[in-house]
Amino acid sequence: MKAWVLHGINDLRFEETNTPLIGEKEVLLAVKAAGICGSDIPRVFYTGTYSYPLIPGHEFAGQVAAVGAAVDAKWQGERVGVFPLIPCYDCLPCRKGKYEMCRQYSYLGSRCNGGFAEYVAVPEKNLIALPEGVGFEEAAMLEPMSVAVHAMRKTDPVSGECIVVCGLGTIGLFLLMFLLEAGHQNIFVIGNKEFQRQMAVKLGLPETSFCDSRTQDAEAWLSQRTDGRGADVFFECVGRNETVEQAVRLTGPGGRIMLVGNPASDMTLPKAVYWKILRSQLTVLGTWNSSFTHSREDDWHYVLDRLQGRRIAPGQMITHRFSLEELDRGFALMLDKKEEYGKVMSLPDDSRN
Repeated sequence: MKAWVLHGINDLRFEETNTPLIGEKEVLLAVKAAGICGSDIPRVFYTGTYSYPLIPGHEFAGQVAAVGAAVDAKWQGERVGVFPLIPCYDCLPCRKGKYEMCRQYSYLGSRCNGGFAEYVAVPEKNLIALPEGVGFEEAAMLEPMSVAVHAMRKTDPVSGECIVVCGLGTIGLFLLMFLLEAGHQNIFVIGNKEFQRQMAVKLGLPETSFCDSRTQDAEAWLSQRTDGRGADVFFECVGRNETVEQAVRLTGPGGRIMLVGNPASDMTLPKAVYWKILRSQLTVLGTWNSSFTHSREDDWHYVLDRLQGRRIAPGQMITHRFSLEELDRGFALMLDKKEEYGKVMSLPDDSRN
């Protein structure tokens, strides 16, 4: 098969490689759509993966081409999404069904071969069947959408609370999409790109609720709009020291801060910021993944239900589509940032939808 194989840091090659041999509890998945995650850029170009050679890509969906000996035959030919985290099922969080906190997990696309290929081996337990009407492109975005939903549900905002989303990358935009879908209206967003403003407005945010941090003082801007009260719930989706400090400063007494952005560097807190957490009795939460338990109550089913009901339209996030062979153009686009982009997607010619 053809695949993008990472042989070392900044050494990604499109080449022929062996089609995966599946275990008895795995399926062979024909990849029909795969998205480039922002985390794939440092993984490929700067930090590397846990072993080489390795096929990156953890946001993907496809159709089951073959099933292992111990896999339910119902999966043959099924259209599916894929939860990329492979739990150990033995550690304490796993025994509690909190697989997103597994202590000894593997991960498709970073610790084992992922979806930037024609085929990938996937454990049966990591599959979620796609209902009619949900396309492969949408299903390839189940993972980032579920991460956004997990952050939202962990903070549990209630009607009337002032909600701030800082950082409008993919997760931040999906978070905004789900907050609006849930009926929240008192939402303010801090971004730093014209594309982000356009997307936020397209999703339904009033233009006056978008703060462009390049030209506006976010703290003064939010203070003016909340009568100095600040946020009840603040989602930090950037992962930089200055925006974490800003989150604390802009959150009002008794508020909740959800840290979502992957850290770009070490984090340190000035004394005054630390005092604000103590004296305002702030709750600081963190998340990096999503719940997938095969229960109707998990994050993935929450997203899938809204996709099936056409209550969300994530396809509008996709700005670039490339064939698998051309996917290096998508990587270059995201690395160089020479033009605006949302979600960058790889699609075989027969899977464009």
